[in-house]
Amino acid sequence: MSFTAKEVQYLRSQQLGRLATVGADGTPHNVPVGYRYNADLGTIDITGRDLRRSRKYRDVQAGSRVAFIVDDLPSTAPIVARGLEVRGTAEALTGDEDLIRVRPVRIVTWGIEADWQAGPTGRTVRPATPRSAT
Repeated sequence: MSFTAKEVQYLRSQQLGRLATVGADGTPHNVPVGYRYNADLGTIDITGRDLRRSRKYRDVQAGSRVAFIVDDLPSTAPIVARGLEVRGTAEALTGDEDLIRVRPVRIVTWGIEADWQAGPTGRTVRPATPRSAT
């Protein structure tokens, strides 16, 4: 399993993340996305309206390296920040529901496993074996 129990709990508590991709011409692209944690595969599955026609979908088809981030401020007085960044690979899948499946290679967190003021902690994870079907 790529994610810790606390990381999974955090991912399930949030509704919005941001996906960063790079186009075939090298242009970066970063957009807010809805997502769900796929417990069976240990992946982040991104869906959306007309996903197949989106730039993020085409970017993933052109090259699979992505970054995905979820973060929030559970308190502003005092400031408390927490978040999770996934660096990895993605695949654009078609089927009953088009989706982008993000497979973690590196996970960086802050404020989830430890106090956010301790700074971010990261680890490299063994990526799951890609599957071609949803």
